[in-house]
Amino acid sequence: MKQQQALQLFEDKKVRTLWDAEQEKWYFSIVDTIMVLTGSSIPKRYWTDLKKKLVKEGSQLYENIVQLKMQSADGKYYKTDVAELLSL
Repeated sequence: MKQQQALQLFEDKKVRTLWDAEQEKWYFSIVDTIMVLTGSSIPKRYWTDLKKKLVKEGSQLYENIVQLKMQSADGKYYKTDVAELLSL
């Protein structure tokens, strides 16, 4: 799987992205996206609480979430929840 990592800027906030050339798909870090959309100071906690709520409600959304390694602020690579960009 050939992948290319990149940062996207949205209102001066960084969103980690990953391009999968084989599948021709963009993946976005969910935690980074939550930070941009909600302005939350602790987006990881926001996402954890939301996942619990979705499971409790019987949502199947979380089944479509995958984890990929993305570079964090400390320069190391960690698995993070990502969602793919859907075309309409």
